[in-house]
Amino acid sequence: MRPPARLVRHVLAHGVPVFSPATFAELELRLGKPKFDRYLSMELRRRILHDANAAAYWANVPGEIAVQRFCRDIDDDKFIHAARAATARWLVTGDQGLLDGPTLEDLSILGPAEALHVPEFGGTV
Repeated sequence: MRPPARLVRHVLAHGVPVFSPATFAELELRLGKPKFDRYLSMELRRRILHDANAAAYWANVPGEIAVQRFCRDIDDDKFIHAARAATARWLVTGDQGLLDGPTLEDLSILGPAEALHVPEFGGTV
């Protein structure tokens, strides 16, 4: 199983995914792309979205966080905003702009494979 799928299973079993309306909309948009057709049926993608919606902690991003800029691509900031609003310790992403982006004292930005090996995140999965 590839690291992103292992990570999703680990988070659902041992943690809580965090979304804001903006980050969930991005997930819906991405999962709807044809490039996923060979991996997941549209029905399975809909079920994943349904389950993620039900399992998630929904972060309310206050205005003072929503106006902060962190990334070169302003569209990436919404992920940091959601993590900060939820006081999350980790933001796990495959987005290179976020991975190469800001270093934040209170938030570690990790790729899926890297997150699976962080002891505080859950050890080696």
